[in-house]
Amino acid sequence: MQALQLTKYGSSDHVAFAELPRPRPGPGELLVQVHAVGLNPIDNLIPRGDFKPIIKLRLPATLGSDLAGVVVEVGSAVTRFQAGDAVYASIFDTPHGSLAEFAVASEQAAALKPANLDFVQAASIPMVGLTAWQAMHERMQLQPGQKVFIPAGSGGIGTFAIQLAKHLGARVGTTTSTANVALVRGLGADEVIDYTQQPFEQVLRDYDAVLGTLRGDGLEKAMRIVKPGSRVVSLIGPPDLAFARARGMHVVLKLVFGLLSRKIIGLARRRGASYAFHFVRPDGGQLAQIAALVEAGSIRPVIDQVFPFLEAKQALACLAQGSARGKVVVRMTVP
Repeated sequence: MQALQLTKYGSSDHVAFAELPRPRPGPGELLVQVHAVGLNPIDNLIPRGDFKPIIKLRLPATLGSDLAGVVVEVGSAVTRFQAGDAVYASIFDTPHGSLAEFAVASEQAAALKPANLDFVQAASIPMVGLTAWQAMHERMQLQPGQKVFIPAGSGGIGTFAIQLAKHLGARVGTTTSTANVALVRGLGADEVIDYTQQPFEQVLRDYDAVLGTLRGDGLEKAMRIVKPGSRVVSLIGPPDLAFARARGMHVVLKLVFGLLSRKIIGLARRRGASYAFHFVRPDGGQLAQIAALVEAGSIRPVIDQVFPFLEAKQALACLAQGSARGKVVVRMTVP
């Protein structure tokens, strides 16, 4: 089978297609014929080496985290799936990658594909869906009537998170460019700031939660809009000591992450808020709940571009530009 592999950290020159044997599933695993792969920003950050201290890959490694496809083989201990099932999954932070004709997924990471979506649409959901679900349910404990700030509302995570927050009964503030104001309003955003016209921190006030999605000083600026008791959850860092402890990291990395997060934690405390770094984890049970929301029409996928598998490197380059409206997806050629 063909797979897109990373052979060495550094530039995109070290990402290339390779011919590999078809993998075999372990006792608790599924072998999935991949029909589509949703791309995420971290799929570009990993090859650069940005996550080497956190994610331990054995190179060469197949890239990609999200997938939708059909189960072709199940391990001996699998009880919830059978060959022929249409599934979707995130296999992020596992030894496996999804940018391949066949991929292995843990039974616990997979869920039946939403019945009203095709494979391309389904593949766009797992990481952004799980990230938003875990951040809002577990970290923020977002309640009806609360206000949550989700910057970059037209991006992959933003388009999903806005819809989930509205389903939970929250009011949503977001930022976007002029061209995407109508899109984010259509997804349910209540306060929309056109960042080309005015700084959000001069307009928004008294927010109960912030979802940190942008690198740079955006997170520090977001501290100006929160009220006492608010929760700030960042997806882009800085990683904190609690994260390092949860990952069982070496004492040196615990010290480093503690120092890196000291400034932002201090800013949060001065506002009476809390700060946490969130690293998404695969969870098929949560994907099943997300599928129910999609099937009920509460959430819809937003897709910017679809690339054929042999243009997967171009798809990653497109995503790296940072201007996608929703998700970038790779479609496999399936007989």
